[in-house]
Amino acid sequence: MLAHFSAPTKGTSPYLLAGSQLIFNIGFYAVVPFLAIFLRDDLLLSGSLIGLIIGLRTFSQQGMFLLGGALADRYGARVIILCGCLVRISGYLLLAFGDTLTPVVLGACLTGVGGALFSPAIEALLAKAGTESEKAGKRSRAEWFALFAICGELGTVLGPLLGSLLAGFGFQRVALAGAGVFVIALLVLFFCLPRTQGKAETLQVLPWWKTFRNPRFVAFMLAWSSYLFSYNQLYLALPVELTRSGSSEKTLGPLFMLASILIITLQMPLARLARRTGAARILPIGFALLAASFVSVSLFAAFPAPDNWQRYLPAACMVTLLTLGQMLIVPVGKDLIPHFAGNQNLGAHYGALSSMGGITVLAGNFLLGGQLDNALTPSVGASIAWLWLAVLPLLSALAMVVICRPFLHRA
Repeated sequence: MLAHFSAPTKGTSPYLLAGSQLIFNIGFYAVVPFLAIFLRDDLLLSGSLIGLIIGLRTFSQQGMFLLGGALADRYGARVIILCGCLVRISGYLLLAFGDTLTPVVLGACLTGVGGALFSPAIEALLAKAGTESEKAGKRSRAEWFALFAICGELGTVLGPLLGSLLAGFGFQRVALAGAGVFVIALLVLFFCLPRTQGKAETLQVLPWWKTFRNPRFVAFMLAWSSYLFSYNQLYLALPVELTRSGSSEKTLGPLFMLASILIITLQMPLARLARRTGAARILPIGFALLAASFVSVSLFAAFPAPDNWQRYLPAACMVTLLTLGQMLIVPVGKDLIPHFAGNQNLGAHYGALSSMGGITVLAGNFLLGGQLDNALTPSVGASIAWLWLAVLPLLSALAMVVICRPFLHRA
């Protein structure tokens, strides 16, 4: 049997884990939001192929969380986190110097694999540290996840701004800047992250399938996966809307800043509200907001954009509703995982959750990426493409009503 996540959290400050998310997001959002624009404008790829590459990048990260969590369980969090930083740096260097499809695809996948190595370990460490904090009568586990999200959003503000400043000099400079940020992260964590120990048993991946023996958790994973698919549209569909409205790639920076300001100001109050209200009520509302974000763009997509500030309204509505949905979904949803897991094999369960999301992003982006080609110019087909994007989160909203019924009075 695969051992539960065993890295000791005593001495592992949750503030250090939250700070690492800040650095990671600066490096991530300086590069990835501009990748689709690079693929479309510089490499001249079709929407389906762009969707496939963006999906492969996401799947390489989320889909590999199972293995990343297993490696962290076996060898300890610290060494796997540091290896993840090195792999992501390698991926960014390939994106910076690759001018043909093969190195770009490989680089995109390596950036995902790097995240698959460090993210499950950090989330599992944070869950354990949050449990200890809650038992001590201090900040709750859900609130630590909310603070973790806030620190990540600070990086989400700075990352796109960094990318926007360098976008005029070419995508190579953008990718090199992202690599430099992760070099800083590597050095900080090497010196500050406490040493952890894994289990002596041989690494086993097959027992990860134990997480699929709980039918309710499987249903939860399937419904949750549309959150990652919807959020991924910030990198695939949002640039398409900017093209339709005649906006430049530099608009991405302010739009991501809008999302970050919303999270920084509202995440903690909404997390407390969600904790009082309960997952069975909050999660359906959150997924309905995700669906509404795409519907809001569809209302404008058939018409030419005005030549004033109103051209930014559809993109701003999309980002705002996606962000509000995310703020309701993520802290509450991730706080439910220890209940599903019985506080055992946390790395496995967080990894399985992310892997299912990665599969959904890969399949959904490939199937709907071609539809987004119709949304590049105002037309009825543009509206239909956005409505297709709304279907998955709407179905998840309905499913969560039933799945989370046992947690009616829990966050």
